[in-house]
Amino acid sequence: MVTHTLMMEKLILKFKVKAGEGGRLFGSVTAKDIAEKLEKEHKIEVDKKKVLLDDAIKTAGITQVEVKLYEGVTAKVKVEISAE
Repeated sequence: MVTHTLMMEKLILKFKVKAGEGGRLFGSVTAKDIAEKLEKEHKIEVDKKKVLLDDAIKTAGITQVEVKLYEGVTAKVKVEISAE
């Protein structure tokens, strides 16, 4: 379990999204997007409900997102969003 947590905390998920002035996104990055990228790029299957995101990410920058791996075990993943 600890190995999974340490491995995930080193990950940086990168998204390129169309944005307007001030880095405000045209759309957003959701828990579903994060779960899909974890599976596609890192072969880590996580239900989107386990991605602990209060609201979709709507601005460019780096955000720490908690992902629930097991009961009582979470990992923080960096999500980097850059404007296209």
